[in-house]
Amino acid sequence: MVEAWYMDESQEDQRAPHRLRPNRAVGLEQLRRLGVIYRKLDADNYETDPCLKEIRRAENYSWMDIVTIHKDKLPNYEEKIKTFYEEHLHLDDEIRYILDGSGYFDVRDKDDKWIRISMEKGDMITLPAGIYHRFTLDENNYVKAMRLFVGEPVWTAYNRPADDFPARKQYVKFLAEEAQ
Repeated sequence: MVEAWYMDESQEDQRAPHRLRPNRAVGLEQLRRLGVIYRKLDADNYETDPCLKEIRRAENYSWMDIVTIHKDKLPNYEEKIKTFYEEHLHLDDEIRYILDGSGYFDVRDKDDKWIRISMEKGDMITLPAGIYHRFTLDENNYVKAMRLFVGEPVWTAYNRPADDFPARKQYVKFLAEEAQ
């Protein structure tokens, strides 16, 4: 099962866990109230997994690819790692399914505090359009992930501040409705 927690303010190595002391765990319900959807799937059989097939059909995820993030596999590795860790949002949902390895997605809560979500093999996450987030590898420095999209992929990330985009305004409205 996925593990998530509030992050400390340390500027040390981004690949470290960065847990508050004492730890402040975050449960799936709190993530759901932020619009973050988590699923656990069978990564060993992703090519034939009926659960993945049904999710893709139900959510209309018609496009996918697989990316490996490792210094020996990803061109411009160091530059890409820095880019992924810049706080940003997308105008579409971001869907990632971890097929091997591990890493962290960090998302902002309703009070603008960072929550770190530890992702490992078999974890699928959907981050809603408009949520500020970032990604980094953990100390294992390797992840293989499936990227899923509705229609043609759009890779554009908008670094913070990006509050004037309709996707951000819609997300902020969602958070306000969830708080009621």
